[in-house]
Amino acid sequence: MAISIANTAWIDPRAEIGEEVEVGPFTTIGPHVKVGSGTKIMNSVTLMGHVTIGRDNTIYPHAVLGGEPQDISYGGTDTQVVVGDGNIIREGVTINRASEKEDGITRIGDNNFLMANTHVAHDCKLGSHIIIANGSMLGGHVHVDDHASISGSVAVHHYTTIGSFSFIGGLSRVLHDVPPYMLCEGSPARPRCINIVALKRKNFDAHVIDALAEAHRLMYRSKIGLDAAREVLRGNDRLLPQVNHLLSFIEGQQEGRHGRGREARRAA
Repeated sequence: MAISIANTAWIDPRAEIGEEVEVGPFTTIGPHVKVGSGTKIMNSVTLMGHVTIGRDNTIYPHAVLGGEPQDISYGGTDTQVVVGDGNIIREGVTINRASEKEDGITRIGDNNFLMANTHVAHDCKLGSHIIIANGSMLGGHVHVDDHASISGSVAVHHYTTIGSFSFIGGLSRVLHDVPPYMLCEGSPARPRCINIVALKRKNFDAHVIDALAEAHRLMYRSKIGLDAAREVLRGNDRLLPQVNHLLSFIEGQQEGRHGRGREARRAA
């Protein structure tokens, strides 16, 4: 199948468009954009700045990728948005290109589902297989690890890290890092329990789920502290790789500032 471009779309001749790409009416694609094969771009989409999009993505109307970062320190350099393969980017999603404070890339991995009116700010790093529901907003420099799920109308503070296989309930205000495997919600969001539904759906073994539940109980119910919890879990043969990952994440969080591990590396 050849490239399909609507008559009313505007594509700069310097843009690089792969095979089997579809571009809908009234879409605008700038000169520094690369689109991989099999990607479908519907009507009224704007791709501006330095944007690289992989294969087999679907971008819905009124999405804007590559807009300048909403950061008053931005100096106008050629920072980027890089999107992987197989993502679904729904109506009105905005993904800003990076500032100059890190590596200059706002990055989206593979097979993510960004629902309508999601905002991904400058310098965010999203892994793969992530779901972000309608109207949720990621502040600058937020990291979201693989298989995390964020419900609707969630606001995530800049420099926050969202751990793998975690879940954030709708309308939450996320000021602190969200540990992997946890279900968090509230204002501010707090770990309430393990994300047992996702763990079962992803075929985690029962003994792993039990060990994570015990780690949650020790850290967030009994509140015995990281070192004591590690020793109890070791004594019960529950210091599994997943539990070690959880405890290491919490340790990094505690070494940061304001409940965010990466905040310690933030430039003034």
